[in-house]
Order: sequence, then C-alpha cells, then structure tokens
Amino acid sequence: MSEPCGRYAPTPSGRLHLGNARTALLAWLWARSLGGRFVVRVEDLDPGRSRAQHERDQLADLRWMGLDWDEGPDVGGPHGPYRQSERGEHYVAALARLRTFECTCTRKELREATFAPHGREPVYPGTCCEGVSCPERPRAVRWHTPAGVVTVDDAVLGHHEEDVAAEVGDFVLRRSDGAWAYQLAVVVDDGAMGITHVLRGADLWTSTARQVLLQRALGLPTPRYAHVPLVLGPDGNKLGKRHGAPELTRLREEGADPQRLVATLARSAGLLAPGIGRVEPRALVADFEVSRLPKEDSVLDLETLRSPA
Repeated sequence: MSEPCGRYAPTPSGRLHLGNARTALLAWLWARSLGGRFVVRVEDLDPGRSRAQHERDQLADLRWMGLDWDEGPDVGGPHGPYRQSERGEHYVAALARLRTFECTCTRKELREATFAPHGREPVYPGTCCEGVSCPERPRAVRWHTPAGVVTVDDAVLGHHEEDVAAEVGDFVLRRSDGAWAYQLAVVVDDGAMGITHVLRGADLWTSTARQVLLQRALGLPTPRYAHVPLVLGPDGNKLGKRHGAPELTRLREEGADPQRLVATLARSAGLLAPGIGRVEPRALVADFEVSRLPKEDSVLDLETLRSPA
C-alpha cells in the first residue's frame, strides 16, 4: 500500500485569506494524522495572474501558522518541479495518451447554444467533434469524455454520482491561449507526486468526477477525497473583506499570534473546545478524524483573532 500523502496547492494570484488557511490546516492535519507526507504544489497555470511575490508570501504565511511540508518549491523533493508552470512536458505526455479534438467555440457561443444544469457551466454540444467550426480562430483541446456514471465517496460530503458526458460534455484540457486546464494538470500532478489524500474546498467538488475519469483513462490511482464546506462571516455570507477578514500576510506583519489564528480555524471545524484560545497545529494531529469535520458551512468568529477566547 502507498504511503499516505496529502497536499495543499495554492494559486499565487493573491494573498492567502482565512478560508485558504483553514483548508491548508485541515489538509495538513489529515496527512499528518495518517503518518503521511505532505506536499505543497504551486498551481500557477495562468501566467497573467500568478506572481512570484504572492508565492513567497503564501509559503511564509503557512510556515508562520506552524505548518511544514516534506516536498515543495522551496524545499525540493523527488517529484519536482513543484510549480505547474514548470511541468508542461508532463501534461504534453498525458494529453498524447487521450482521445482529444480541437475546438474553436467561444464561451459566449456555448452559453447561447446550450443550457447549464443546476447553475453549472454549459454542457458542451459537440460542435467541433468532427472538425473545427471556425478554422481561423485559436484552438482549445477537448477530451472525448467517455459515457457512464462516475461514483465518488467523499470523506466529508458523502456519496456522489455524476454522468460527466451527459452533464458536462467534452471538457477542455488545454485552453485556446495554450494554458493547461486545471482538470488535466491536477490529475497528472497528483499521480506523479503520489498524492493519496486530497482535502480541498467544496467549491472544487464539481470537478471531482471529471478528475476521476481522467485518472482512469491515464491509469492513475484515485486519491481519497474530502471536500470541506465554506467559511462564512457573521452575517452568513461567504467570508470576505467586507467582514474585515484580514489576509494572512497582514496578520503576520502586524505581529498577530499564529496560535490564536490556528485555534480560531480549528474551532470553526469542530476540532477545538470553545475555551481554548491558542493551539499549535501539531497538538491537533492525534485527535484529528476527517469524518468528524462539519458537512455544512461554518461561521468564523473573527473576534477571537483580536482578543482572548
């Protein structure tokens, strides 16, 4: 059996916020509670939005929280490189093994031509399956998605079934501007890095069935998934700047207590009693059980970041 291995994969398009920090903490706790490795991988597929300074700040913020990792862009490791922008050859090799076709459809055309079930993205109607509709346009690459229902048993959200071919259609693996699509890159990288346990935000839940299909097609193992619900502000809306929620870099630079932050995040996930105001991540490892994480969105008490709990 493979050694347990978890990961956190931030996108360096901005500073880490409290929701990011909570996900990183929980992903780290899951891996460490299993006695496993932990990998940090930088998902900088979009060069127009990614910044080296954001990456440096994010790594510094994670270390300030008390998290560590066995492999990553700053420490190296046997499965590097650990920036997706440097892993293009791996994606080229994977793409060559899949049954794909070029597509020149724009997002606007797809929105107008199709419908989106349950508020999701439009189902691709197969416009370019037999040949591109507008040869003069830049071309994306889509996968001929195999038919059939995919079953996922999530450690937090439970059982899920999806017919990707019917509900999504042939999805993009490489964009028309040449950038690699998240779905392909994350599958290739998780497989290459030996990732066995993936804990991430529930906003990525709808990507999971697509990734399972790609894993099967590429002969890669499927990790154990856990999708954690969102962090909300006191008003019940998604936590953001309007709630006065600080970015981690700001907290760090202002001399905030990282153990108070960890305690606040842990309480929001049901991992810590209300009366405990400070805690190190390592103190939470022994009692961590992913099955006990909340299945509903959690309200984060920002006051505990500023005053004793």
